[in-house]
Amino acid sequence: MAITREKKVEVKKTIDTALSGAESIVFVSFKGLGVTDATNMRKSLRDKGVGYYVAKKTLIRSTLEDKKYKGELPPLEGEIALAYSEDPTTAAREVHMFGKDLDGKVKIVGGIFEGAYQDMVAMTEIALIPSRETLLAQFVNIINSPIQGFASVLHQIAEQKA
Repeated sequence: MAITREKKVEVKKTIDTALSGAESIVFVSFKGLGVTDATNMRKSLRDKGVGYYVAKKTLIRSTLEDKKYKGELPPLEGEIALAYSEDPTTAAREVHMFGKDLDGKVKIVGGIFEGAYQDMVAMTEIALIPSRETLLAQFVNIINSPIQGFASVLHQIAEQKA
């Protein structure tokens, strides 16, 4: 369906704004996604600080050409949306989780990370990086483990002498 020139300018402006404020952008294929699932996904993404925008591929490509990212744009086939966030890994992680929950109706087809185009494999690997909070908890656990072991040994020595 054709859209007016004014609407195209408005859509490109919206995409440009999303690209400007995002640390990472994920290209999402959502073929076969029902309205209820799409609505639930959008709400959940919004709650986690991830923007989600559906636009025509020609307008997405046109806006991306103006940005001059490094590398080559991955093939955008089917119905494509942009998921973006200020956190470098949140958008990819959340979209990947929805893909698993919705039996592959939502797929990562590529993205932009650190100013360069990434393919599906690279963006999926980025999606598997734990959140910052999880990484900090793991770090604290690693630091705490030797201290806890030392305290346990001291306790056992104290019990033997008593």
